Amino acid sequence: MSALARILIVDDESQIRRFLRVALEAHAYEVAEAATGLEAVHKAATEEPDLIVLDLGLPDIDGKEVIARVREWSQTPILVLSVRQEEGEKVEALDAGAQDYVVKPFGIKELLARIRTLLRDRSASDNAVSQAVVEIGELHIDVAAHEVRKDGKPLRLTRKEFEVLWTLARHAGRIVTHRTLLHEVWGKAHEHDTQYLRVFIRQLRQKLGDDPANPRYIVNEPGVGYRMLDPSD
Repeated sequence: MSALARILIVDDESQIRRFLRVALEAHAYEVAEAATGLEAVHKAATEEPDLIVLDLGLPDIDGKEVIARVREWSQTPILVLSVRQEEGEKVEALDAGAQDYVVKPFGIKELLARIRTLLRDRSASDNAVSQAVVEIGELHIDVAAHEVRKDGKPLRLTRKEFEVLWTLARHAGRIVTHRTLLHEVWGKAHEHDTQYLRVFIRQLRQKLGDDPANPRYIVNEPGVGYRMLDPSD
């Protein structure tokens, strides 16, 4: 994605829409707006945005319903921007198909960084998956060779450690819920076995030299899931 990426802002508060428009246009993004859920679904189809910034508390239908309707026909990245901070709300929105979740009040620098990551991820995802190789900071992850290198040096990972890392890396910048990770790595029968994740994430951090108190790669989203950072962002 280039600086001409179009972003659809969905929020019933005109002040928030105005603030986001000014901030995004200052960074050379094109901006469209919607004040209701139904208007958002319509503009998601007609305006063809590259990314949607979505509030959940809309006057007609809930934001999670907007996500579900858009996901019926589009994979446009959706970043939820909401005052709702309960873990259940975050998990439901992400499981419905949102790629990221930011709680209000928010810092505009962090929001812009999340937007850049999602746009970059969208433009690179097809190429990355087809090549089955992901580069994140000093990490080189090659799924075909089942190989991970850091600063050019190989890391010895177990099969499950590799699969967890690969899943996070493929969605770098996005929050991956516990349920999604467990389903992709261990299967549907283990979607609630979060103790597996805690063990493997701890082992991965040790091998990556990643400090959980000041992470460079894997960020814990408490009660929700994990997010792979790009150290260069």
